[in-house]
Amino acid sequence: MALTAPVKWAQRKGSIFLTIDLPDVDEKTAKIELEDKKLTFKGTSEDKDYHVEIEFLHEIDSKAEDTKYSIKPRGVSFFLVKKEEGSWSRLLENKQLQRTNVKVDFNKWVDSDEEDETNNFNLDGMQGLGGMGGMPGMPGMGGMGGMGGMGGMGGMGGMGGMGGMGG
Repeated sequence: MALTAPVKWAQRKGSIFLTIDLPDVDEKTAKIELEDKKLTFKGTSEDKDYHVEIEFLHEIDSKAEDTKYSIKPRGVSFFLVKKEEGSWSRLLENKQLQRTNVKVDFNKWVDSDEEDETNNFNLDGMQGLGGMGGMPGMPGMGGMGGMGGMGGMGGMGGMGGMGGMGG
């Protein structure tokens, strides 16, 4: 019996980025069927058979020129164009399967209010999708040692009233 392939996803207004999170998928035996409402994957990773059938919450445009996938060493990456722009509340039609089989890909997620400030996914040969590689502007995060026990709070005496707060 085939195991369920793990799935990660992120979205933009007009697209979905989906990863079947299996290393070293055998390209020769992998079977991928993509339709507007469904994605089916069967493949082998580390000598184990995997299968997943994804019934999307809304339709994607499986025939769009930009809808594509690539089998990579760390998983199978998909870029899927939505038929209608907008934010999906989840990836799958079935809420229970969403909870048990799908994770958010936070390395690729962008909040909708920040989306206009960022570029869309890099589609050039589906390369460069291996994660964020660190957060710019936060080198080392040095000097953030522990809190040190909140010394000097001894019973919180002397707090008095909240003067000036009215009453």
